[in-house]
Amino acid sequence: MSSIQLLNPKADVSRHSQALSININGARGLQDVLKTNLGPKGTYKMLISGAGDIKITKDGNVLLHEMQIQHPTANLIAKASTAQNDQTGDGTTSTVLLIGELLRQAEIHISDGLHPRVVTDGFDLAKKKALEVLNKFKISQKEYNKEVLLNVSKTALKTKTSRKLADQLAEICVEAVNIIKDDSNKVDLHMIEIMQMQHRSENDSQLIRGLVLDHGARHPDMKKSVTNAFILTCNVSLEYEKTTVNAGFFYKTAEEREKLVSAEREFIDRRVQKIIDLKKAVCTDSSKNFVVINQQGIDPASLDMLAKAGIVAIRRAKRRNMERLTLACGGQPVNSFENLNASVLGYAGQVYEYVLGEEKFTFIEDVKDPKSATILLKAPTKFALNQLKDSIYDGLRAIKNVLSDQSVVPGAGAFEIAAYHELTKYEQTIKGKARIGVRAFADALLIIPKTLASNAGYDAQDAMVKLLAEKDSQVPVGINLETGDAADAEVLGVYDNFVVKQQLLESCNMIACNLLLVDEMMKAGLTSLKGPE
Repeated sequence: MSSIQLLNPKADVSRHSQALSININGARGLQDVLKTNLGPKGTYKMLISGAGDIKITKDGNVLLHEMQIQHPTANLIAKASTAQNDQTGDGTTSTVLLIGELLRQAEIHISDGLHPRVVTDGFDLAKKKALEVLNKFKISQKEYNKEVLLNVSKTALKTKTSRKLADQLAEICVEAVNIIKDDSNKVDLHMIEIMQMQHRSENDSQLIRGLVLDHGARHPDMKKSVTNAFILTCNVSLEYEKTTVNAGFFYKTAEEREKLVSAEREFIDRRVQKIIDLKKAVCTDSSKNFVVINQQGIDPASLDMLAKAGIVAIRRAKRRNMERLTLACGGQPVNSFENLNASVLGYAGQVYEYVLGEEKFTFIEDVKDPKSATILLKAPTKFALNQLKDSIYDGLRAIKNVLSDQSVVPGAGAFEIAAYHELTKYEQTIKGKARIGVRAFADALLIIPKTLASNAGYDAQDAMVKLLAEKDSQVPVGINLETGDAADAEVLGVYDNFVVKQQLLESCNMIACNLLLVDEMMKAGLTSLKGPE
């Protein structure tokens, strides 16, 4: 009987080989689920929720978020993998596969009597060597041309969606990032609005060099389309305001009440009149128009005044769009109408309203020097839209990583093959049993090219023989998924992110080592010990 059971007879305990077996089986079970998703030739999974909603995807991050995983070890690996995605934008499926394979390789040696600590020591040595190989293997440049950025984005997108659609989305992603990046190549992806419209097909998705708002003007007499427009971006209440503290207005007669109401109306009307006066000052002829986009409300009486003055007014714009508006159109956001002048105005060549069913969208286009953009996604179904959105996120993050790392890594399994060759050489220099762990780590890395070949319909062993035969090649050798043969990854135009590979090696090694060193699992938490009431 274990010590914990002496303290509490209700505790559930798994010890030594049983605990290790539970961890390895959990990791391999999750690996088997996601294995077929890896790469551009991977298959899809259909997730059905309790309410009957369907989601079809092969994005490992989406699957791990949506699946209900009860096995504690598999749940731990799933959380680590999704953390990898949150940090770098990709590598979720690869993380699951590599952790599962590291544990599988370790199991072979542990079942022969090798202590887990010896294996983990070898893993640590191999990880350090693999990171050295990665730093030598990467291709560093301060500036990357559009072709390389397109290839990086396509590599990320083709693992999530079809080849034809990935090519189109990659163009959109590269253009969007080029719009928002500054002189030092810093990229804030929050300045890209992703708007969804459920109609037409995925191939109709496009980049808007401006902004799309998911609502329109709220007055029937306002113009539906204007050109050559000045844009006033403001956060000022143009309606009756509620006090922020508990306060009341007391009156004795109806006349007093009317005076209170008219005084407040006059206060709002003065604000509206300042907008109308500014419009008259800047719109000197009929070819010029004026648009007000307000974060707060505009009441019907104010809307009526603005409509009579020929001003298009949009109220309750989302907070996240206020900063994007000034970056796209220019001008400055206004929190008060005191000293209102033309210097705070932005400009757009075209502002128009688009109605889709019961939904209204406002397009702000033809801006002079946009620093914000909108990716407009179109698809006939809701789950197709969600799939597009997840894919676009990965494509944008891949480009951002290239600009921040100033380096890329040849893909198609090229790094894993190169690291395998270097680790097998490194193994010969290690004395003692730790070399077994180094060899196990090297063998585990091959799970990536093996799975890529298998998912493309080729024999994994044949593909590995062809790849490993090129060990003396001076170019990064990966697998060509169209032919199943070895090929130069750079010629194929397949690139991975440096930061994704780096994080992959770090996190997989750490989690695999921690799981291997678990020799006792105790289910003795407070919630598990509650007896029947």
